[in-house]
Amino acid sequence: MQLVKTFSILGLLIGSIFFALSLTPSLIPRSNFMQGILAAMAFTVGYVLGVFLCWLWRYLEIPCLRTTPWQRRLFDRSVLIFCVVLIVAFLWRGVQWQNSIRALMGMEAVTSIGALSVGLTALLGFLLLWALGKGFQRIMHLVARRVEQHVPERVAVLIGASAAILLYWAVFNGVLLKTGLHIIEVVYEGFDSVTSEGLTPPTKVTKSGGVKSEVSWIDLGHFGRRFLVLGPTAADIREVAGSGIEPIRVFVGLQSASTPIKRAELALEELKRTGAFEREILLLATPTGAGWLDPGAVNSLEFLYRGNTAIVAGQYSFLPSPVALWADDTYGLESARALFKVIYDYWVTLPADGRPRFYLFGLSLGAQLSENSFDFYDIIDDPIGGALWAGPPFGTGLWARITNNRDPGTPAWLPQFKGGSVVRFGNQYGGYIGQEPWGRFRIAYLQHASDPIVFFDIRWVVQKPGWLDTPRGPDVSPDLKWYPIVTGLQLFADLNVGIAPLSFGHRYTPKGYTEAWLALTEPENWSGEALERLEAKLKTYNVR
Repeated sequence: MQLVKTFSILGLLIGSIFFALSLTPSLIPRSNFMQGILAAMAFTVGYVLGVFLCWLWRYLEIPCLRTTPWQRRLFDRSVLIFCVVLIVAFLWRGVQWQNSIRALMGMEAVTSIGALSVGLTALLGFLLLWALGKGFQRIMHLVARRVEQHVPERVAVLIGASAAILLYWAVFNGVLLKTGLHIIEVVYEGFDSVTSEGLTPPTKVTKSGGVKSEVSWIDLGHFGRRFLVLGPTAADIREVAGSGIEPIRVFVGLQSASTPIKRAELALEELKRTGAFEREILLLATPTGAGWLDPGAVNSLEFLYRGNTAIVAGQYSFLPSPVALWADDTYGLESARALFKVIYDYWVTLPADGRPRFYLFGLSLGAQLSENSFDFYDIIDDPIGGALWAGPPFGTGLWARITNNRDPGTPAWLPQFKGGSVVRFGNQYGGYIGQEPWGRFRIAYLQHASDPIVFFDIRWVVQKPGWLDTPRGPDVSPDLKWYPIVTGLQLFADLNVGIAPLSFGHRYTPKGYTEAWLALTEPENWSGEALERLEAKLKTYNVR
């Protein structure tokens, strides 16, 4: 058979098994297109593994079973039939698996996962990757043949492989990636200059970019302008809470000053101008890559404290978080550190009984940068009130150390650490509990058990995640099983979180933020009825 002559039969077998397992559920539902991309990756990885095992078998000179040509053809055809039956059976079962996730998230059930579109997408993806692999192989052999007259055969193969790696790296990283990043940056820089229809500079002195502000409206960026204008007014707050004042919002755009330290100093001057240090709460919020702050997070805090708040943020990139993280995360970290240091150094000079309670906030990449914006040893003598970090990405830093050393018997998706005296975790179902009193300095993590941004780790390629142990998070499918390599690929595909509904995956809600702020900061005089009014009001604000 021509198919067997062209492709490795063991590669096709392992690839088909990986393809089938990729159809099983993971943390969030998948679109047909994303399932096709995932299946292509899984099949390709399985195929490469099969090819490698064949090569290793030959390299070790392990004897093969002796078979006649007829027996060989029968075996090959039997394997191919098994592969087809396996893939078809799992495509049919895939509907049930996807619906097991959708039911947990309150989504409408699907009747099909688009077997034809998934199969075609996977086939095209595999053929593209296979062609790239064959090209790599030809380059390696070409170089090896040129040098094998002068060096031993194995050294020639090593030189050929190195040459192919360097060439592919130069093309994909040095040309395609850099060109792609440049195009994306130009596009998003243009988007950053666009002002949403109907937005005009603030007319109140409590906002940057408006009356008496040293920050230019045009330099604030797209999301900075929205942040300053679209929040609740004093009238909105009084409608819900019975009393309220105009909240203070300060924002400094990437073009507001030339360096991170100058932007931080400008932000501090804006805080002084607006009277921010006379408010009850001062929040330093670190946005996502392009400067976006989740309205649910900042609006809820302003309502809970009846406007007696000041929120400050600074833009550090034009790019969305994933691209900003890939392109250069050091500049964002430099900006976050500069802003914290400048504001904290001024805050500690104020009388302790007359200054605002100082908190940090960050979502996703913003949470990671906020966490790394200060050193605990720098604030130990005069600590801030604490921090709320939502959806911290990829299990790194402080989050990882706490989760890995959690109190025995507590689950990885909602851990307790040292009785909850400093750090507590919560999700859309509650949490923020501890066996010890919550101290003066507090950290709250808001995370969904179904959030792949939080729980993705390259280790899950070869190691079962702790968050799959019993008991599982309420929003994690009981049909989710760990498979070596495949589960890691599934979680990688889940990073495309767009299909997850609100309150699941990486999509956090105003209600979730409200519960987190209530636990972390303990605002006074909020009845159950008032909180219901607040929940209804927060839903009326734009989420982007």
